[in-house]
Amino acid sequence: MKKLFYLSLIALMMSCSSDKKSKIPVFGWMSGPGNSTDSELREEFSNLKEKGIDGLMYSAGKDPAVYKRVGRIAKATGLEFHAWIPALTLGNVPEIEPEWFAVNGLGESAYDKPAYVNYYNFACPNREEVCQYLENMYGAIADLEEVDGIHLDYIRYPDVILARGLWEKYGLVMDREYPQFDYCYCDKCISDFKAKTGIDIKSVDDPSQVEEWKQFRYDIITGLVNRLADVAHSRNKVINAAVFPGPNSVARKIVRQEWDKWNIDAFFPMNYNDFYLEDTRWVGEMCKESVTALNNRKPVYSGLFICPAPEKKTAEPDPENHGLIPAEIEAAIKESMENGAAGICLFTPGRMTEEGWLAFDKAIHTVYTNNVFPEK
Repeated sequence: MKKLFYLSLIALMMSCSSDKKSKIPVFGWMSGPGNSTDSELREEFSNLKEKGIDGLMYSAGKDPAVYKRVGRIAKATGLEFHAWIPALTLGNVPEIEPEWFAVNGLGESAYDKPAYVNYYNFACPNREEVCQYLENMYGAIADLEEVDGIHLDYIRYPDVILARGLWEKYGLVMDREYPQFDYCYCDKCISDFKAKTGIDIKSVDDPSQVEEWKQFRYDIITGLVNRLADVAHSRNKVINAAVFPGPNSVARKIVRQEWDKWNIDAFFPMNYNDFYLEDTRWVGEMCKESVTALNNRKPVYSGLFICPAPEKKTAEPDPENHGLIPAEIEAAIKESMENGAAGICLFTPGRMTEEGWLAFDKAIHTVYTNNVFPEK
């Protein structure tokens, strides 16, 4: 009965939502299509559109034919369709040679000894061969009429310091930068950095104290992003990215993303507060930092991490199964919008519960005041 009650309420609220004049922009990260038929995809996408989702950041591997098929269906239901493809985690790509992968401060390659998890096979973003591979791969997707834009992810270095909420999961204390998690010390990067600055980073006792070494890697990521932006823009497509939160307080510090310098069209900071042992007020703080760093030049869509099983959250040991429960969704959206966000992005719509959709519907149809850049 409870399920039927919530479904009835959702149906009622959705039927009324067309009469509401205001709705904030909403995107969703999702993967697929798996074995779904065209009819099943059409039903799924139509349901998301009815619930208030405006566009998808859709991950479906690297095959243009899959994006062509799924994009056609998504756009027919009225959804924007952005191809969400990780950039530098290239461990299963035969075109990428083993010597092109990033190397840590101990001399270990991400090719055969990745940090933290098996899929952290990060290629070196300073390798021209890697950059050309990415240009060709994203270019082939951007050529598709069915794709509205390119959505970058994993365009960074491995986390030199994990978010605080993940330390226990991996059995680590990350109170400083440790060499086994600090990349890239491949021969090319060491040589290029010495040629540029005169510093032999391998001879430095504590590389984490060398600001030029940090900036060198910020610039490498920025250069790669801007090359890919040129690829998308040359095809009249938009390009955006999932980025770490807080360009000054978090992103630079832990993954070398100086993303306020990137020449892309929109930013989707992953404001996953549970990962950082923070509440929803922190989401607002991250949005404010983001739009301020950008001086409101480009839109910021606040990425919200949804708890898939709210009733089990307190007993769930894995923080990556935590996230916003229904009672927190309204507050997170309010904090985002009042602190300058242009909209939100859900990770993921598939993790939303019936109660969550109810809270979401109310929040996205509320009028908010931007307290960071008030309209004149």
